[in-house]
Amino acid sequence: MALLEIKNLKASIEDKEILKGVNLRIEPGEVHAIMGKNGSGKSTLSNIIMGHPSYKVLSGDILFKGESILDLSVDERARRGIFLSFQHPTPIPGVTVANFLRTVMKSFHGKDMPVKEFRSSLKKEMANLKMDEAFAGRYVNDGFSGGEKKRNEILQLSLLKPSLAILDEIDSGLDIDALKTVCEGINQNKTSENATLMITHYQRMLNYIIPDHIHVFVDGKIVLSGDRSLALTLEEKGYDWVTEGATP
Repeated sequence: MALLEIKNLKASIEDKEILKGVNLRIEPGEVHAIMGKNGSGKSTLSNIIMGHPSYKVLSGDILFKGESILDLSVDERARRGIFLSFQHPTPIPGVTVANFLRTVMKSFHGKDMPVKEFRSSLKKEMANLKMDEAFAGRYVNDGFSGGEKKRNEILQLSLLKPSLAILDEIDSGLDIDALKTVCEGINQNKTSENATLMITHYQRMLNYIIPDHIHVFVDGKIVLSGDRSLALTLEEKGYDWVTEGATP
């Protein structure tokens, strides 16, 4: 059974159709990357999978572990095991990273984790991401650098261990050292039972996270799919050579 299956999905925002018939199937253990120009619909797809209320599904379906999730709220989808990292994480002044993460984990799992166990897990995952322990006492994304914001997103991923991780341009705003650290954190969370859907403009991230499949988005549709070599071709030729008539 596919972990995620998207069937002929069409969707709009403010009466403007953005997705125009997306088909995608992700199996457990796989890493998929979606690439394409700005405005092609990549981030829209991630938001719709997560259930963003500003978007309207016009037709098609999204199946997660064999069941349609179109009628589920954002929090219900999260509890089912879907995680979305934000392209532009929002600051939450007055709420520490540690308190935020403990609250998120309680909501995700439906029960409190003992304080000692939580602190041990948090310390371990922060060490993996080369984060100073003092980071846990800072306010969420308040005054964070781009790299700190993205590491905080992967810290959430590492603690929650979702079945499906959707990473929306997690590489944006990162220098090469921060990119390596973030990618190492993502790789450490890969198992044969979960899956990752990455959205990116550039193939540099794919030097560290090897995708099983790459899909090119043009005007709200996947027009071309391939293996990692496709990313190298895109790096060399750009997106102009990819047309609506390309074979999916």
